[in-house]
Amino acid sequence: MKRLFYLPLLTLSLVACSDDEVTLPASPGTGEDANYVGQAVGNFSAAEWQPGGRLGTTDNVSQSSYEDETPATTAQGLAQSFKNGEAFFGRNYNLSTPPFGGLGPAWVRQSCISCHPAYGHGKRQTSYNANTYGNGYLLVVYHPTAGTDAAGNAYAADSYVTELTGMPQTKAAAPFLPPVEESGIHISWHEATDGALPLQFPDGETYSLIYPEVSIDPSAFHTDPAPTNYEVRLESTIGIYGSGLLDAIPDDSLREQYRRAAPYARLNPSMWDAEANDWAPGAWYTLADGTKAIKRFTYALTRASLQDGAGANAIWNITNVTRSDRHKLYTTAAWAKAMSRDESVLSGILRDPSSPYYADGTREGVAAAVEALLSPATDQLDNPFHNFEAEMADRDFYDFMVWHRGLAVPRARNLQSPEVQRGKELFYSMGCTASHRPSWTTGEDNYWAPEIVRAQGELPRYPRQQIWPYSDMLQHRLFMKNDIRTGWCRTTPLWGRGLSKQNTGADDRLHDCRARTVVEAIMWHGYSRESDAYDSAELFYRLPKADRDAVVAFIEAI
Repeated sequence: MKRLFYLPLLTLSLVACSDDEVTLPASPGTGEDANYVGQAVGNFSAAEWQPGGRLGTTDNVSQSSYEDETPATTAQGLAQSFKNGEAFFGRNYNLSTPPFGGLGPAWVRQSCISCHPAYGHGKRQTSYNANTYGNGYLLVVYHPTAGTDAAGNAYAADSYVTELTGMPQTKAAAPFLPPVEESGIHISWHEATDGALPLQFPDGETYSLIYPEVSIDPSAFHTDPAPTNYEVRLESTIGIYGSGLLDAIPDDSLREQYRRAAPYARLNPSMWDAEANDWAPGAWYTLADGTKAIKRFTYALTRASLQDGAGANAIWNITNVTRSDRHKLYTTAAWAKAMSRDESVLSGILRDPSSPYYADGTREGVAAAVEALLSPATDQLDNPFHNFEAEMADRDFYDFMVWHRGLAVPRARNLQSPEVQRGKELFYSMGCTASHRPSWTTGEDNYWAPEIVRAQGELPRYPRQQIWPYSDMLQHRLFMKNDIRTGWCRTTPLWGRGLSKQNTGADDRLHDCRARTVVEAIMWHGYSRESDAYDSAELFYRLPKADRDAVVAFIEAI
C-alpha cells in the first residue's frame, strides 16, 4: 500500500478534552441544522460541531464567519483589544500618518487583508499586481540547482536567491525603484494532460487540471547584483482563522505524530531524523529570546510560534513597518547597493533637501546615506543618518497579536446530512485521514510571546481543547507539475474551507490556487504515481458520482 494509508484509525479514538478554566454554554444552530448542532448525529460526535473546541469556535456561518473572535477571547476580556488589532490587519498602511504610517521604503503589500481576503485563502491570479485585492501570492524566487553567485558565494539547490527578500517586494516609495518591477513578472496557466489518472471519471464525467508557469525578466530586478540561475514559483496565503489553536498544540504531540507516521511515510529529512526517530536539527526554530521551538507554520515549515512568525513577522516585513523589537528594515544588501548607485534615485533625493537621505547634500553623501538606511545589516538604533522611532507602537502590536491569536473557526455545518455522513465514511476508508488527521488536543497553552507583548497583557488561550483541523501538521510530497519549491508542503487544515466562496468570493485551493474546485484539489493528489496520496486519489477516482459528491459535501461541511 502507498504511504498515505498509515494508521487510518489513529484519530478515531482520541479522548475528549475539558476546558475547566472557562465554562461556556453551547449555542444553538441556525438554518437547516438548528435542531442538531451540539448533538451526536450519525457517525459524527457532538464535539465535531465545534472544530475549534468550546473555546475556539464561532457559531457564525455567514459571509463574515472567518472574522469572529473566539469565545476564549471574549471570556478573557480581550474583545476591545481584538477589535483594535483587527484594524491593523484591515487598513492600508501609508508613508507617514500614524498609527498606520511607516510604509516602506519597499513593501510587499500595503495591507495584510490584501493577501488574505476576508481572512481566507488568496485568489488565483492571471497577472501579478500587489494592489489587486485578494492577490495572496508571494513570489518564490530560488535557485533550482547549486552554484556560485556573482560575489563568489556558494548556494545550494532550492535555496532562495539572496538578492531579494524571502517575500520579494514589488512596490517602493519614490524615488526608489522596487526590487522587482511588476511589469516584468509573467504568469501563464496551462492544462495538465499527462497525469497518471485520466481526466475523465469511469462514469464519463470530466475534469481538468491547470497549473501556473511564472517568469521574471532579468531586466525587472533592481538589485546589484541581479539574481542568476533562478526559477519562480507562486505560494498563496491560506486562511488564518484558528491559527492560535494550532499554536496551542504541544511540541510533544507533534513529535508523537512524526513517530507514528515515520514507519509508513517518508518524512522530510530536514525535519525528522529517521535513524534517531526524533527531530532533525532543521526542525528547531530559534525564537526572538533564544528559546527553541518546533516549526509548524507555513507550507515550508519555517516558523514555530504564531507570536514570532506568521502574522508577527508579516506585519513587519510585508509593510516594512518597524517596531521596538524590529528596528531593522526588511530589505537586502543587493537592493541597498543598487539604490545607492542609481542615478534617478540620487537625483530625486538631491532635489529634495527635506529627504532623510539628503545627508550633506553631495552625491557621495546621499549615496552613503541611502546604502546605510536601506541596508538590512543596519540597526536603526545606531544609524547616524536616522533618529530611530518605532513606527508601530508596542500596544498596537499587542492588540494585533490578540486579534491574530483570537480568530475563531466557524462551526461545522450539515453534519446531520446522510450525504455528509457517507462522505466522512469514504474519506476515512480511503486513507485520507493519514495526512488530514482529523483531531488534536491542545496542551496547557503556555504560549511563547516576545517581551513587548507580555508587558502589555495576556493573549487568548486554548487549554485542553479537542480541535478538528484535519491536518497532520506534517509535510508530504504530491509531485505535481511545476510543484512547490522543494516538493515538500505542509498539509493545509481543511476546517472552515467550505465557507471560502461566500467569505472571499473564490474557492481556489492548494498552495498556488491551481485547484478551482474540491475535485480538482483531490485529483492533483493523484497526478503522479509517486505522490504520497496517489492511492487515495485513485480510490476517489473510481467512486461513483454520488460517492464523489458525498466526499466533497463532507469536506465542505467540516
